[in-house]
Amino acid sequence: MKTKPDTKDRFVIIMAGGRGERFWPVSREKTPKQLIKLLGDRSFLQQAVDHVAPLVPARNIFVITNEAQAAEVREQLPKLPKENVVAEPIGRDTCAAVTLGAALVGARSTTGVMAVLPADHVIPEEKKFQQVLTDAFDLASRGQAIVTIGIKPTEPATGYGYIRVGEALPPPPGVKSYKTVFHRAEQFVEKPHFDRALEYVNSGTYRWNAGMFIWSFVTITEGLQKHQPEMYEACQRWFKVAGNPAKLNKVLAKEYPDIKRISIDYALMEHAQNVIVADGAFAWDDFGSWTALSRHLKADPEGNCAVADFIHVDGARNIIFDARSKDHRTPIAVVGLRDSILVQTDDAVLLAHKSQAQKVKELVKKLAENAKFKKLV
Repeated sequence: MKTKPDTKDRFVIIMAGGRGERFWPVSREKTPKQLIKLLGDRSFLQQAVDHVAPLVPARNIFVITNEAQAAEVREQLPKLPKENVVAEPIGRDTCAAVTLGAALVGARSTTGVMAVLPADHVIPEEKKFQQVLTDAFDLASRGQAIVTIGIKPTEPATGYGYIRVGEALPPPPGVKSYKTVFHRAEQFVEKPHFDRALEYVNSGTYRWNAGMFIWSFVTITEGLQKHQPEMYEACQRWFKVAGNPAKLNKVLAKEYPDIKRISIDYALMEHAQNVIVADGAFAWDDFGSWTALSRHLKADPEGNCAVADFIHVDGARNIIFDARSKDHRTPIAVVGLRDSILVQTDDAVLLAHKSQAQKVKELVKKLAENAKFKKLV
């Protein structure tokens, strides 16, 4: 009979500090993308916790967010201890968040193994994801491996980073075999142009970089010590106070503004020699902009995807989303509109061409700079 693995030394850090600007006007600073319900009746953050809840005790799940969102995060996740929701005083990119996560885990268990996961990805095949994560936890607990989950590309996407992988690795000594295939990481590649992305997909030796990492506390602190000594020093200081939320908040408020702003990919992953890629053999979408919605909704015969009371004449391939409160909803009718995004909330309307969906972020910046519209951000 197979024994269930001991999960007391397993931890999950969910990074939930983003602003989700490309999903304006539904996503706002205080209720960004990860805290809203775009698909189903659970927010992305709630779904992220649901995915890992069978693998890790609730007391071992931490959410790193910001001060504007912390109260809403706690409200959405009542089963998590309140002190497990930690607010960064200021955004300092993913390396600082990882460093803080390592300090939180280390204060609980210096033999701990932690997964660092985004709060806003769509993973419909939960069981397959859990299998990959379970295998990655096991592998990371056995040695000095930095494990990252790579997704087999299904199209030449230019919005993702890629990882070139080597041959499949044999299981470690004493392990019969994993259900997950692991490879040595050979190269991290920036977001490519279309022709290069097509080469990557056709080669079969590249994976999308999904920004999911699994490592032991010892491995991540050693990696920081070698490649980011200032972060390592910060981790040591935060580790000492991480068991006391009030003291930790005080230290973070003082030190965080001066922390280097750098992603974990640049800071560590691209330099480390001990990176292993787990094949993410599950459906995945990082849900980066409104155009992603069409991948998860049933389209009408003309290719329109609507979450709304929608009617049209000669409309095609549009995304229509009505986020107004129920008593404010009215039919949305369009004529001759094509390849567009139309989003309505109680206080704003967005109309954009699908090819310009990434520029919604620029629009939010413009709104923030205008006294008249600043309240909509």
